[in-house]
Amino acid sequence: MPVAINGQNYYRTAEVCLRVGISKSTLFRWIKEDIMKEATHRDRRGWRLFSDDEIDRLEVEVNRIRRNQITRSRMIPGKAEVSKR
Repeated sequence: MPVAINGQNYYRTAEVCLRVGISKSTLFRWIKEDIMKEATHRDRRGWRLFSDDEIDRLEVEVNRIRRNQITRSRMIPGKAEVSKR
């Protein structure tokens, strides 16, 4: 459930991860490795809150990584097919 701050909706970590299809540990690792910027807002408990713009940037990153994984998997040579004579 989004949290409204100054007319802007913000989402908690679990909601963001579910929306973009990654685990919380992946998100935290990406923040630590500076792949994803730290959330600009936190709630009164100190939990991260992400804006729609931040989620959109995260989705772009997730899609980029998935495209790279698909490309790499296509480059891995499979078993050579033996032609039948």
